[in-house]
Amino acid sequence: MSGTTLGGAEAPSRQEGTPGPVAVVHVVRGEIDRGPHIGRGSSGAAFTAPALDLDRLVWPRTEPGPAFHVPTAEIVDLLVETGEALKADREGLLAEALDHMVRLSPLPGEVLERAYAALWRSFQRPGLYAQIEHELGGAEVLDGWRELRLPEGRIAAIRAFPPRLVHVIAGNAPGVAAMSVVRGALTKGVNLLKLPSNDLFTATAILRTMASVAPGHPVVRSFSAVYWRGGDEKVESVLFRPQFFDKLVAWGGEATIRGALKYVGPGFELVSFDPKTSISVIGREAFGSEEALAQAADAAAADAAFFNQQACVASRFQFVEGSQEEADRYAALLCERLGVVREFSSADGPRVPAELREEIDVLRSLAPEYRVWGGYDGRGLVIRSPEPVDFHPDGKIVNVVPVAALTDAVAHAGVATQTVGVYPDARKTELRDALACAGVQRVVSLGKAGGMPPGLSHDGFYPLQRLMRWVNDE
Repeated sequence: MSGTTLGGAEAPSRQEGTPGPVAVVHVVRGEIDRGPHIGRGSSGAAFTAPALDLDRLVWPRTEPGPAFHVPTAEIVDLLVETGEALKADREGLLAEALDHMVRLSPLPGEVLERAYAALWRSFQRPGLYAQIEHELGGAEVLDGWRELRLPEGRIAAIRAFPPRLVHVIAGNAPGVAAMSVVRGALTKGVNLLKLPSNDLFTATAILRTMASVAPGHPVVRSFSAVYWRGGDEKVESVLFRPQFFDKLVAWGGEATIRGALKYVGPGFELVSFDPKTSISVIGREAFGSEEALAQAADAAAADAAFFNQQACVASRFQFVEGSQEEADRYAALLCERLGVVREFSSADGPRVPAELREEIDVLRSLAPEYRVWGGYDGRGLVIRSPEPVDFHPDGKIVNVVPVAALTDAVAHAGVATQTVGVYPDARKTELRDALACAGVQRVVSLGKAGGMPPGLSHDGFYPLQRLMRWVNDE
């Protein structure tokens, strides 16, 4: 692959009186790429980025990666120090990234600012060790060979060997970049992160912060983060090969996952965080008092509005155990609470697009079978219908459906349902087995959908366990 460099059109010129395209930083093997920039993006979201030198983005299998033999305790110490540096942001790297993100991200600046202020939480020591202990059974299997006694009395050994990973990360929430860096570092492997077009700055800001904490550290040198257009065969047909990487870790929509599948084959595995939606189920206990109803509506609104409904965990369909009149009472309160400022949501979200407005206008005309609360200004809109609507609620739109019993809501869950929020907590036990059978991966208390505790499964599997290369000595 010697001499493989990919360029493109020259960067657009800066016009007088208008801001020029944002310059995107690439990190290659822990260092900033100082190569010449080329133009990228569309006219409405133009940016520049260094031309890709594909040779520098892969590591030969004839030699171990930089961090293959670094003790896990040292890696955890580095990640904790990186978290403290992100929290302080003394060098202004997060502030710089935030300034650029506001120009190109669909999320409001206030939400991005609060999300950036919380990035350091992914680097706390208890959470790091929770992942190691719960997902791998301890650091021993990362740092060496764990002996096992087989049924017939033989002794074998197993090791979670450092992998070579290429990550196609999602940009719908900045925490995805932090999660990817943490997981990549804990594996001790080599990591190539593809920057998403809707978050070109978070991953590199984190990696540059890590480099400022420990310049030249093996873990720092194990990471590269660059941009290319998703699906670009000139890049992906070269990089997505088993001689360079063991696994493709892909986040995103159906097009992203299907595009990744064509490269999967012997020696090159797909670890997929598939596109998901989430729902809520509210038991009749919510109508026991005005206080209980207000509590349920507020908790459900928090789940629905998480990252202004851009995250997989955000609730879009909510099933209410009660009559149509009770569902209407709940829907009205829910609509009010969608317009509240929260840590990871704003009062004003994106305006409802024209094509959805047309569909909702039709539903407004079908009262009382359908009822609609709220407007199209992005502060929240709720549709009560006898069955789930046949379009995808988005941008702080929630569809409320009354059901005779919460068990009836299970029929509306499937393999694409990630999180189900339940009210009250006591009703989770009766539903969780049926929801799991339907394909659901996560059952939570209503209001707790946002943020997955470290060390638990994610999308139905343990990520660290899947990312490692498990090798036997028999």
